[in-house]
Amino acid sequence: MQPVRSAPLAFLALIVMSLIWGYNWVVMKQVIQYVDPFDFSAIRTLLGAATLFLALAVLRWPMKIVAVRQVLLLGLLQTAAFTALIQWALVAGGAGKTAVLVYTMPFWVVPLAWWWLGERVRGTQWLAIAIAAVGLVLVLEPWAMRGSAFSNLLAIAGGLAWAVSAVLAKRMRRDHAFDLLSLTAWQMLFGALALCVVALLHPSRPIDPTPYFFGALVFNGVLATGLAWLLWLFVLQNLSTGLAGLSTLGIPMIGALAGWLELGERPAPVELAGMLLIGAALAMISLVALWQSRRAPPA
Repeated sequence: MQPVRSAPLAFLALIVMSLIWGYNWVVMKQVIQYVDPFDFSAIRTLLGAATLFLALAVLRWPMKIVAVRQVLLLGLLQTAAFTALIQWALVAGGAGKTAVLVYTMPFWVVPLAWWWLGERVRGTQWLAIAIAAVGLVLVLEPWAMRGSAFSNLLAIAGGLAWAVSAVLAKRMRRDHAFDLLSLTAWQMLFGALALCVVALLHPSRPIDPTPYFFGALVFNGVLATGLAWLLWLFVLQNLSTGLAGLSTLGIPMIGALAGWLELGERPAPVELAGMLLIGAALAMISLVALWQSRRAPPA
């Protein structure tokens, strides 16, 4: 009965988490006025890892690490490469457009899981990928050369790095028993240390210690990493994985809306149509996952 009683709280957690992660695209875009993107990436992930380890200590959850090499590789992909690429993309790219391009991740996951994990890909999923591909072309508008092509490529590369890390994590959890929060904390620590090396080797301007800079650090390290990850774990424990996956649909849309309202990043009609197609395709993939989870026999 506990999952039933917890369901309303889980939906509330889902909404709060989506708002935090969605609005964070505006925060990440704004903060690079005051700090080099690689420096910010290193500091925010270090703070995020510290927040997660503090949560583990407070909750008295195990901190044991297994499969160190695989966790290290996951950290390099999921934290170091992903964070650096999206923060770099935001230097010249809009918050909303970058969010939408990064959240093409689920469409990369499907063929990667088919190739690497041998997972069956249904016709509806291929259709969703085709729709997303059309939407991606409309967002990029290669015939009009809107925005920074390099920034667009960085955002797509960030989504691809995220997809590879997601498939790697799924394979790791198939072969080893991991506590999700502990795994997240360790991979983030390894990725943060790699980003520290990049930040030290990359020449950068001095940090401008404005109130917004420190506020962005707190928002990213405590809310977007610590609190949002705890909310995500609570959602996964009390809602089906397919239903929880639907939450990813709202995050880039919130990012695009926040960028429009706060930063004046109004998308062109063709670009907006592409965003809507990507959102529709993401909804298709999420609904298929939800349908499959409901048809699966109970463990």
